[in-house]
Amino acid sequence: MYHNWLDRWDERRARRGEEAKKVTDFILDAGRAFPGEKRIETIDEFCVLADQALSDSSFYDEPSGSVQGFERHDGWLKFPSDISTDVEENNVVWAKITESGSLDQALVIFHHWNASARNRQIAKFFSQRGITVVEIAMPYHFERSRPGSLHADYMLSANLGRTIQSVRQAVLDGRKLIRWLKREGYRDISVLGMSLGSWVAGLIAAHDPAVSKASLFLTAGSLADMVWTGRATRAIRDSLAPEIDLTDLRRAWGPLNLGNYAQRLARPDLALHVVLAKRDKVVLPELSASFMQKLEDTGAPPNILELNCGHYSLAMPPYILLAGLSLKRFLSSPDKGRRT
Repeated sequence: MYHNWLDRWDERRARRGEEAKKVTDFILDAGRAFPGEKRIETIDEFCVLADQALSDSSFYDEPSGSVQGFERHDGWLKFPSDISTDVEENNVVWAKITESGSLDQALVIFHHWNASARNRQIAKFFSQRGITVVEIAMPYHFERSRPGSLHADYMLSANLGRTIQSVRQAVLDGRKLIRWLKREGYRDISVLGMSLGSWVAGLIAAHDPAVSKASLFLTAGSLADMVWTGRATRAIRDSLAPEIDLTDLRRAWGPLNLGNYAQRLARPDLALHVVLAKRDKVVLPELSASFMQKLEDTGAPPNILELNCGHYSLAMPPYILLAGLSLKRFLSSPDKGRRT
């Protein structure tokens, strides 16, 4: 009975989020994803470029000519993004810093898609336990929102190129922030990603050796499959389905697929922690299970906590408390954990 109520609560929450979303045009927009490639006109040509980006080890590296420009004031940090977009607000990165009084460890949090508020309670909880928390705004969210937009449709949409650009921008912004934290003297850097933020945090962990621990909440490998099957992205699929099939979408968004970087996530100095929801209709459990198996196969077994709740109800007690305690144990442990 309780879990039936929980499922209905998740569905109502999904419907509320759906009200702000609408079907948009399918666009390749290769020039955004792969600068200098504006003449691409077919899906096949786009996929060839995506294959090249996937095999390019520098795709998520700091670009040449990166401008620093960090400004810190009254608990906030802002700096210019290394990717310039046509939304001026999006080109400045904002992060909220909750100090712990220690340089031992910093935790960088990447929020979920369409987040409406930062995680003040999480920041307070961990800062009181000696971990400085830095909550970064992902592209087109919070201070970086597109004027007049009801949700962050520019970060994840049926525009294939802009979605790649946005996720890549989030990764580059996060890595730039981590370099600043290292220069400030923080010894251990961990990342926490929630839902879409888990893809960003995972990509950063896969490419940045400065990250020692990565916690991924409500995650999977293929972003294409998540969008195609997930309850929260029906409007995007409705835009995609008449123009591209799932096989081609997987290839087009190959650079965003965490499963493609499983070997990088298996580096011996990186510990992984995952929180999953057994009743998730946004990131389907079978997609998460496939990604977990790929990590196991590459020798990177994560510490996995599976909770009997849905995607949105993870934020409710007791589930959020159990997830928080599991994360606390993971961050305080020097070893890679085991399945719980």
